[in-house]
Amino acid sequence: MNNSVTSTLAPETWPFSLSLLPQPAYMVGGAVRDALLGRSREYLDLDFVIPTDAVKVARAIAQHYQAGFVLLDPQRQIARVVFPHATVDIAQQEGASLKTDLHRRDFTVNAIAYDPHSQEIIDPLQGVADLEKRVLRMISPANLQDDPLRLMRAYRQAAQLGFTIEPATQQAIRDLAAHITTVAAERVRVEVGYLLAIPQGTQAIAMAWEDGVLAPFFKNATNESFVKIAAVDTAAAYITQNWQPLGVELQEYIRDTIKTTHLGIAKLACLVHPHPEAAEIELLQLTYSRAEIHSVITALRLLPRLKATNMSLREQYFFFQEAGNVFSTAVALALACDNLVGAMFGDKPLSVYAPLISRYLNPDDLVAHPSPILSGKEIIIALNLSPSPLIGKIITEIAIAQAEGKVTTPKEAIAFAQQIVTNS
Repeated sequence: MNNSVTSTLAPETWPFSLSLLPQPAYMVGGAVRDALLGRSREYLDLDFVIPTDAVKVARAIAQHYQAGFVLLDPQRQIARVVFPHATVDIAQQEGASLKTDLHRRDFTVNAIAYDPHSQEIIDPLQGVADLEKRVLRMISPANLQDDPLRLMRAYRQAAQLGFTIEPATQQAIRDLAAHITTVAAERVRVEVGYLLAIPQGTQAIAMAWEDGVLAPFFKNATNESFVKIAAVDTAAAYITQNWQPLGVELQEYIRDTIKTTHLGIAKLACLVHPHPEAAEIELLQLTYSRAEIHSVITALRLLPRLKATNMSLREQYFFFQEAGNVFSTAVALALACDNLVGAMFGDKPLSVYAPLISRYLNPDDLVAHPSPILSGKEIIIALNLSPSPLIGKIITEIAIAQAEGKVTTPKEAIAFAQQIVTNS
């Protein structure tokens, strides 16, 4: 093993001392694979197998460092220790030996172990050779069937690593595709999320659908859905080139607590039914969060209005009110649809979308970003009104009048509000 791999995996880089692990103990999985590939990680994600007392060892490490402790699987004896910049999983070895444990894993490249005590690489399934060939090869069809989520993981890992799925493995996945329905929807959703998050995932997600692994979960997807997802990637590049702040927003998470980007939402919208109500039911069944569902159905609702060429200021105001931060998603989706019908972007985005994008990117624009000249409380006091839905209507009408330049001062706003009260 070369020195760079040794230094990447060396105990000196761990968040805990090697002395707290028993002998024998082996590092396995992604960290070993990535070190051999020369892939570095800012956040360490380490997996270890030990012959006995895995939970006890993990708990002792957590207590020693006052780190977080999570019991992941009491029956299979798997526990997690959570450090500020690392996660360490410690599992009890499956079977009588390390070799047996490695033979029960999914792919050969994930069945390579590292002994930190001897600094030896243990590779009974020739995973290192497959790393060099950049090939994802199953250990056996039975292993894939044992946990059918591995069928979906094949596409995700191939996309993330830039590997090809070895032909016999891909055929086994096709043969076993029906087993994916035994997997909880939320577990599949996580894998789909990874693929929607990266450009390399576009081809992989299309392949997963063609091979029958994705189809049971996205029943309304068609061949065109995946052409459209690729068009969303092209649209995102076009947006970044022409409106960089909007391109940056596409890469941001829709919420800090939800690791789905605005761009990922645009791609997800390509997979579901085009009618918002039907899409909502579909996404609820797939256990997407309320924020993700809201973003998808809002983008689908905005799409026909975004393409309108003659929106009045009033219509634009309500459009932006509904859009909120889903605006960038809707633009990416609209551009992707244009690309599919042969517009190839051309001048259309500049004539139709550019004025709306300019408004959205200008924080001082009163159509896209209203700045209330009066509060509801001020209106109630000035006009001696009782709290009611009328107050909200007045605030909206004042905001539109501001955008249209009809109202510029609080005094004018109160007079305008009085007119609304008189006419209502």
